[in-house]
Amino acid sequence: MMGERSEAVLETRYVFQKGDIHWKKFNVERSNTSSSPSPPKPLLIFTPTVPGEYPVILFCHGFCIRNTFYSKLLGHIVSHGFIVVAPQLFCNGMPMLGPCEVKFAGKVVDWLEEGLQPLLDENVEAKLEKVVIAGHSKGGKTAFAVALGHAKTKLSFSAIIGIDPVDGTSKVCRTVPHILTGVPRSFNLKIPVAVIGTGLGPEMGNCCTPPCAPDGVNHVEFFNESKPPCAHFVATEYGHMDVLDDDQTGIVGTLISKCMCKNGKGPRHLMRTTVGGLVVAFLRAHFNAQSKDLEAILAHPNLAPTKLHPLLYLPASTQL
Repeated sequence: MMGERSEAVLETRYVFQKGDIHWKKFNVERSNTSSSPSPPKPLLIFTPTVPGEYPVILFCHGFCIRNTFYSKLLGHIVSHGFIVVAPQLFCNGMPMLGPCEVKFAGKVVDWLEEGLQPLLDENVEAKLEKVVIAGHSKGGKTAFAVALGHAKTKLSFSAIIGIDPVDGTSKVCRTVPHILTGVPRSFNLKIPVAVIGTGLGPEMGNCCTPPCAPDGVNHVEFFNESKPPCAHFVATEYGHMDVLDDDQTGIVGTLISKCMCKNGKGPRHLMRTTVGGLVVAFLRAHFNAQSKDLEAILAHPNLAPTKLHPLLYLPASTQL
């Protein structure tokens, strides 16, 4: 019995390591091609090159952040058997206002139905009956907004994942549409929800800028307003931007990545592999009925490369 438990723990560590599925990434610009309809926004697509059927994750970037800044995180997830479509939700090189960002994220979801499959390798199939909407920071809020119906989409969603989601910078000043209500379990969602937060997000990165993920509008409230099944993980020793790649280009990229938010002292690759592993374990549990990884992480948080606390999971059977 002890041997079986140790074997299960060792196997679970695999989700925090690079998967064995080969993959590639490529850009899709807004131009008509003979093989696929033009997307409503430029896209960065990560796809396995190994034949098979794969769930699709639509990933929304954070405020002022380029989709390319998430390449290592998204690559980790794809290597475990997913297709990721990451739109660049900018307008003329500038971030969009909340309503426009939500609208265009919904348009990208609709594009998936006809536009994605022709771009994939032969025998690589997108499982559009299993579409996940996810996002980081403001993109996490955008993901929740789309899932809650603020953008009408042809496809339905099978799960939602918020990575340190933020509904504005304070309770007083939020970008519309307003998502958080302050009422526990108020989100009208009937799909699994995972919220991954950071311990340092509510802290100021410097004396000139406010916290990037303030108390009252961050991951804690997003989880509190989600209905079961829902999970909450917090990487206590890392900050809001620590899921980004290590090196960014340009002054804006450096400021956003390294200066505006409180960062953890540990190497970022540990945070990325933690978040990537949690995403993989959560989706496997709900898509493939393979819950051993999620159960092992909940029982043994030290399996993760970073410190996780708290770990909360409310199954669908939870009575509220």
